[in-house]
Amino acid sequence: MEIKRISLTEASLVTGLFDKYRVFYKKQSDIALAESFIKDRLEKNESIIFVALETENGQTVPVGFTQLYPQYSSVSATKNWILNDLYVDNSHRKQGIGEALIKTAMDFAKAEGATFVQLETAIDNYIAQSLYKAIGFKKQEPESGYLVYRVRV
Repeated sequence: MEIKRISLTEASLVTGLFDKYRVFYKKQSDIALAESFIKDRLEKNESIIFVALETENGQTVPVGFTQLYPQYSSVSATKNWILNDLYVDNSHRKQGIGEALIKTAMDFAKAEGATFVQLETAIDNYIAQSLYKAIGFKKQEPESGYLVYRVRV
């Protein structure tokens, strides 16, 4: 397996996986939307995407990806990263690909001077939660002294 950071010219490597990721979260399949979204993020330099590639029958096949978004803190004067998307194709799960993608993202963030990587997952996504805990992620509680508020616009 190879994990690499993709550029705009390689966006098609993750389009299908991104569509499957959205379907996993109960969204309608829409390849055109997936292609447009991924290309837009890369073109505007708004995210970092790593893809896991495997060789099958002599061809290189994308089997998983992760997408990171920057998060800035004025108080800390730091740029940290949100691991917003992580997906491994069903036929390649339980092979360490998700863990390898997360660790690659963490290494990237550390090399960029970040102090943390943050992620969110569905409350009932227990398999992912156990992986995140095993890697060292800790559930954040409001004990930090800060509450998060959100409003739909």
